[in-house]
Amino acid sequence: MAVVAVATLLTGCNDWLREDGPGKTELDDFFTSGQTALQAVNAAYYPMAWEYNNTYYSEWFVGDIASDDAVKGGQNLTDMADAYDIENFKTVASNTLLLDYYRAQYQGISRCNFALTYIPTLELDEAMDEAMRNRYVGEVKFLRAFYYFRLVRMYGGVPLVDFVIDSSEGWKQPRATAEQVYDFILKELKEAEGLLVEKSKMTAEELGRVTKGAAQALLMKVYLYCGNYSEAKHWGEKVITSGEYSLNANYMDNFYLSGENGPESVFEIQYAEDPTSDYGEGNGFTRGTFTVILTRSRSTVLCGGNAGWGFNKPSQDLYNEYEEGDPRRDFTIINPTDAQIETPAQEIYLGSRYMSRKYALQDVDGSYIALSHATRAPINRKEIRYSDVLLMYAEALIEMGDTSGAKTYIDMVRARVGLAPIAEATREALRHERRVELAMEGHRWFDLCRWGIAGKTMNAYKAKYSANEGAEMADFVEGKHELMPIPSEEVRLGGLEQNYGYN
Repeated sequence: MAVVAVATLLTGCNDWLREDGPGKTELDDFFTSGQTALQAVNAAYYPMAWEYNNTYYSEWFVGDIASDDAVKGGQNLTDMADAYDIENFKTVASNTLLLDYYRAQYQGISRCNFALTYIPTLELDEAMDEAMRNRYVGEVKFLRAFYYFRLVRMYGGVPLVDFVIDSSEGWKQPRATAEQVYDFILKELKEAEGLLVEKSKMTAEELGRVTKGAAQALLMKVYLYCGNYSEAKHWGEKVITSGEYSLNANYMDNFYLSGENGPESVFEIQYAEDPTSDYGEGNGFTRGTFTVILTRSRSTVLCGGNAGWGFNKPSQDLYNEYEEGDPRRDFTIINPTDAQIETPAQEIYLGSRYMSRKYALQDVDGSYIALSHATRAPINRKEIRYSDVLLMYAEALIEMGDTSGAKTYIDMVRARVGLAPIAEATREALRHERRVELAMEGHRWFDLCRWGIAGKTMNAYKAKYSANEGAEMADFVEGKHELMPIPSEEVRLGGLEQNYGYN
């Protein structure tokens, strides 16, 4: 009884015990002006760029390395064991790379939920008129859809949270189905598209923010994943007829610093020069990308003293995919000479000596740009290029039976690099063109999965290269390996059902 009495006294009489201490800021105290709205929107962008927490988790560790386009690389087989497992279909639910990636997307979603809850309640001021508020809401809706798109194509159905979780009772949410997540993404993107502005209406300082064209392009992409080719064609047509985008005359301009946010850029993740160290600090302590140091060759001879860690090495199968005379091969893949390989045991991985060029941060003369910090670099990540849009549009046309129309757009992409027109726009021709045009940009694995040919492709790849690149691979299990496991820590904390085939 004494305990009950004390509890009653504390909860019933001493309200001052529950008063906030000095220095505590409530959300309502923060969201007071247009300037704070801008800060909230900017904060929602940042988790897209995160690549390191407890381990490195750039999306290409799945998009390239799980596919037939690349092998893990690194110093040896055990360097980045989590990536080794993904590469070889030996992934387990405790994979820390997949856990960090999963949680980063939900950090982004949480920030979007905060912004979308409070920005509509703000009074307008000199920093934010009604048009700007609408644009902020459109940007954040796009970002929330983008984070969920990353999750659903990696893990399948995931918890669908579109509200601020402000109590311990609200954080535990069930998995939605993949169909429910895709429906939510499409709804968000359509609402965003109606609020956003065209790229041409942005100032130079605003380039890199979400545009109407980015929402339209992502709508097309998501509809391709859903198998709705009519809607994919509809949204692709809007991008193409807008006049906002064009192919760079020089393919490699997409991957130089000078080409950032250029005419071919529909949406790219922004990085900046950042000389500060964040090693051991986790997410959000740098504005630079780790991709450059992760993917540069380990050879100081090749890189002129600016060597890296040698991950994400192009496969022999990708190298062989290019037609004779296709300049994109040498724009994408570095084939070092024996003299340029400093330590063969550390630089040749499962038979692959190749290195990726696109995000190695080279200057136009082929030299490697020195980094202001040993591991961070400023080059942006291209998520959607106009050539990607043209090829997705061609894909929709092929699936609808308009092969002559599709041929026009495939040939446009080929003409940019001086290749002859294709004879006929078939699925195989389209899939070849996507592979070589977008190689080492993180698309291949997700393309294979949405086409429903991941198992067939990867088992054939394993058999063909069984002495080298396929030597460590387990068999691909259809119905299992198209998705990654829900991280076991999230299964435990949230009581979530695990994906098929994973413990």
